[in-house]
Amino acid sequence: MVVRTQITLDSELRASAREKAALLGISFAEYVRRLVARDLAEDTPAADVEAVFALGDSGGSDVARDKDEMIGLAAAMGRRD
Repeated sequence: MVVRTQITLDSELRASAREKAALLGISFAEYVRRLVARDLAEDTPAADVEAVFALGDSGGSDVARDKDEMIGLAAAMGRRD
C-alpha cells in the first residue's frame, strides 16, 4: 500500500534534490523514496573517520603498535553518536 506523505524542505535543498532526480532520470518522489529505503537498509551507521585519524594526535602514541586498540576506541566513539 502506498501512502502519500508531505515533507517540508528549504527551497535550496528542494531545488538541488529535484536537479539530482532529473540527472538520474527519475521523479523527485522516486528519488526521496530511494533515499529513505537506502538509509533504512543500512545495518550500522557509518563511523566518522576523523575518530580514527584523531587518535594519533596526542603526540605520544605508536600507531603501528597500538593500532588494534586505537581502531577499537574509534569504533566505540562512532557508536556513541
